[in-house]
Parts: sequence; C-alpha cells; structure tokens
Amino acid sequence: MFRAVGSVLKRNKEVFNGIVRRSTTSSHRVFTSKITAATVNSASSSPLARNSFYGLRSLLKGENAALYRRNMSTVASISSGSKEGLKLLVSGGPQAQKWVGIWLFSSAAWVFSMVVLGGVTRLTRSGLSMTDWKFTGEFPPLSDEAWAKEFEKYKQSPEYKRVNKGMNLEDFKFIYWMEYAHRMWGRGLGIMFALPFSYFMRKGYITLRLGVQLSGLFALGAGQGFIGWWMVKSGLEEPPSEYSQPRVSPYRLAAHLTSAFAIYCGLFWTALSVVMPEPPAESLAWVRGAAKVKKLALPVSLVVGITAISGAFVAGNDAGRAFNTFPKMGDTWIPDNIFEMKPLLRNFFENTSTVQLDHRLLATTTLLAIGTMWWFTRRLDIHPAVKALIGSTVGMTAVQVTLGISTLLSYVPVSLGSAHQAGALTLLTLMLLLNHTLRKPSPSLLKSLPQVAKSNFS
Repeated sequence: MFRAVGSVLKRNKEVFNGIVRRSTTSSHRVFTSKITAATVNSASSSPLARNSFYGLRSLLKGENAALYRRNMSTVASISSGSKEGLKLLVSGGPQAQKWVGIWLFSSAAWVFSMVVLGGVTRLTRSGLSMTDWKFTGEFPPLSDEAWAKEFEKYKQSPEYKRVNKGMNLEDFKFIYWMEYAHRMWGRGLGIMFALPFSYFMRKGYITLRLGVQLSGLFALGAGQGFIGWWMVKSGLEEPPSEYSQPRVSPYRLAAHLTSAFAIYCGLFWTALSVVMPEPPAESLAWVRGAAKVKKLALPVSLVVGITAISGAFVAGNDAGRAFNTFPKMGDTWIPDNIFEMKPLLRNFFENTSTVQLDHRLLATTTLLAIGTMWWFTRRLDIHPAVKALIGSTVGMTAVQVTLGISTLLSYVPVSLGSAHQAGALTLLTLMLLLNHTLRKPSPSLLKSLPQVAKSNFS
C-alpha cells in the first residue's frame, strides 16, 4: 500500500519530455486534427501542465508504460487551454509541489505510527503510568531519586492499588517509558509539522486554501494532546465499584482515537490532492464508470469508519478479553444480557457483551459491503488503477477480519492487537485513496477526453 502511495510522489520528466518530442514531430499519431504540435509545446511550458504531471503515476504495480504515457498525454493536451475547474493547492512550480507533498505524506505516516504506538501503550497497560501532564512536556526521571518520586506518585493511583500492587521499580520504568515515548512522539510531530509549514509559507508555496486546511489540522493536532490527557485523567479516578478495574472512559478513548483518525485522513487526503490535482482519466467512459463506483464507495467508506470507531469502544471496555470464541459468543450466538443497562442506549457503549457483538456485526457488514462493491464493479468499464484499488481493498479487508478473529481467540496479545489497530487504519487509507481516485475531473480535462480509451498509440 505504501509503495503504491509513494509512487505518486515520483517525478517522470523523461516520460513527459518523450511525449512532447513525439507529439511535436508526429502529432497526427497522438492527437486529433484539432490539437497541433504547437499546442503540445506550449503545454510543456505551462505551470498548470508541469504541476499536473505530478499526478497518479501508477496505482498498479507493474502497470504498463503505454497506459501511463497515454494519461500524461491527455493532461498535456489540455494544459495550454483553459484552467477552468482546476485549482492547484501549491504554487511555485513542480519542485514546490513535490516537496510539499513529501512533507504531508511524511506527516501522515507519523500520525499512523502514533496510532500504532498508542495501541501498544494501551495494550501494555502503560497509559496510566504518568499521573500528571504538562503541555510543553518534561524531562523524564534521570536519577534514582527522581524515579523513586515518580513511582510513589504511581503508587497512589487506582491502577497500582487494584492491578499492579507489588510491582517493582524496573517494571514501572517499562510502562513509564512507553507512555513517555507516546507523549513525546506526539510533540515531535507538532515540531515536524510546524517548521516545514512555516518555511513553505515564507517561500509562498502554500495557497490560501491549503493554508486554511493545514491550519485547521494543526489546531486539531494541538487539541489532541488535551484530549489525550482528558482521557488518561478518567483512568486515574477511583472506579465506581470495588470489583471494577480502573480504566479510561470508553467515550474519551473513542474521542481520542477518532480525532487521531481524522487528523490522519485530513493529512493523507490533502497530500493526495497536492500531488494528484487531477484523477486518472483517459476517456469519458472511464469517468462515467468511476461515477458509478463512487456511489458505492462513499457508503462503504462510512461503514469502514464506523467499524473502526466501534473498535475504540471495544478497547475502552476491554471487551476483547470477553467471549474469546468465534463465531459464537461463548455458548450462544447472542448473549442474554445485551440490553441489561438502562437507558437502552448505554448498552452500545458501555455493555461489554453488546459492544463486542456490535463490533462483530459491523466487521461482518464491512466485509460484505466491500465484497459487494467488488462484485458490482468487476464488469464496469473503469480505469485499471480503480480496479486495482478495489481488489487491494478486498484483500486488506480479509486480512483485517482474520487479524480481528485471531486477536480475539488469542486473548488480545500485544502483537496481534496492535496489528489489528494498524490494519483498521490501513483499510481506511485504501478507502481514502479509492475515493480520491474516483473524483470528477476538471471541466477542461473532461472536454479533452475521448469517448473510449485507446488501447495503444498507433
């Protein structure tokens, strides 16, 4: 998946220059009688043309070069004309577009790693080891005296008294370092995002529209630190019952994870929009096919997102450590106590049985929805890149369901649990990539497209 995304960033001037040279000398072989070689030459110097060439190079591993050349030729043929409908997010030419794209993809990857690290922190029960929080951060304990002081703070927490009573200092250091790494990794992301953002702003690369989008994402990222502490604070309070284990509020955990997913999706989508201002389109037939796929892809994406969020409630209620059987839940298909809480709505967020059943049903719905999307689109006349993405999404869904079942049957080991969380974000990434590829082309590109894609240039 990351190799496919990474290929978007690669430049291919040699391919484009070859197209221009061939078009100049043999325009009748590439364009219609209305498009002359002079048009192609002027397109090669147009800023719109240069920026458009950083579009989707290939979403198919090993996609044949002719397909790519045709797509680039289509863009070149319209670039000297009207800029109607296509507004670039980055000014400053293709080099600026390249570096802004790399920065945004790197930021998205950093958030991805943050989500995975957060999952590992939770699964190792490290999240409640630090009992205070400072926005600017703080140095870790560096002396035996400092470690003893931090350990004493932790001994006052409900988790130590009810779960980890008798823990030694070395074990405490492990969970402390896990939580400290998670917090500092988030602060590192803020620096890694803010410094290039300021540089690109000073260089004039960031347009007003892009600047507003990125400022909103930065504000959401800064707020994520507060949401994280708000979540942790709920786990430092005494549980309502003496038989309950201390854990963070499932509502706050879901808010924290949903916010992280929103930041990731925003960064990834924006990065795609920077490097791929136009979707891959070579014919009106493929555009119509993409529109049909989009009608299915949007609701399927919603199901994928809801399923991922429901996983946060599974984690918040520690529901993965109950009913460790499949397909039945214990000895029954549906537990008897799924509606025992009042009011009824609480069961879907706080009742361990209902939360796990809900996640199972949503995961099954996701599998069926993506399978249905593949079935109804397999005979459509659509771009090969779209077909490849749908196939990859089906495969990733199967992997994610397998990971979920394995995690449940294995009583949620750290390795499988964190892989399952990473799988959810990977599946969401593929759905984002699919929806971005299904966008409607700009009016200027639409006007230049033939009714049917040519199989080759001859």
